[in-house]
Amino acid sequence: MRAVVQRVSEASVTVDGVITGQIGRGFLVLLGIAGDDTEQDVVWIAEKIAGLRVFEDSEGRMNLGLAEVAGAVLLVSQFTLYGDCRKGRRPSFVAAARPEVAIPLYQGVIAELRGHGLPVETGKFQAHMDVRLLNDGPVTLLLDSRRQF
Repeated sequence: MRAVVQRVSEASVTVDGVITGQIGRGFLVLLGIAGDDTEQDVVWIAEKIAGLRVFEDSEGRMNLGLAEVAGAVLLVSQFTLYGDCRKGRRPSFVAAARPEVAIPLYQGVIAELRGHGLPVETGKFQAHMDVRLLNDGPVTLLLDSRRQF
């Protein structure tokens, strides 16, 4: 499982002109799910996102987490994070999970994040989405559950 985590002042997702998710301060998370991801990947990535301390404390150090700043998560599915561009000019997406595998894992990440007490908004799975964000910093982090050790 891969995630691009961006610290934002605000972010939203619109599908067919309708806002499906919107947050103020927090994280915009673009989440890619591999075909062989499991519940262990779900738990690891959610715990990592919930525990990241990248918000500034009173001394200007990145030392606070989402809960400490009353932040939220906007979680957006992004199968293209598994695009393989090593050969040719057109990415291959064979490593990305099929919807019947990805949807339950995506929903699992939502549930895990909410289980950490975090407000979670979402995009719409398998939809063309317009994502708007105001980067804060910018702070952008890459997480990969296969690189946890």
